[in-house]
Amino acid sequence: MAAPTPEAIENARRKVEQAKARLQALEARAATLNRKQDARRKIILGGLLLDAAMKDPAWESRLNDLMGRISRDQDRKAFDGWTFKGGPADA
Repeated sequence: MAAPTPEAIENARRKVEQAKARLQALEARAATLNRKQDARRKIILGGLLLDAAMKDPAWESRLNDLMGRISRDQDRKAFDGWTFKGGPADA
């Protein structure tokens, strides 16, 4: 068996690096798609919960309880002055 040439070794290294780069790109794309699917599920579920809260007082109470669990100030600010009916809290 002949010894590998320096060119063959370098060529193999280059192919390995290219394969690693392709793998990283595929993993990044998969992560992006997973995040998009997760966001879509949350949006759909949130819409369903809001619809239920507007139609059923029992659900409105449950959602109020859930909203009481919001711990981050920046998340709470998103709901300042908002009601399930879509208008301001004073309406």
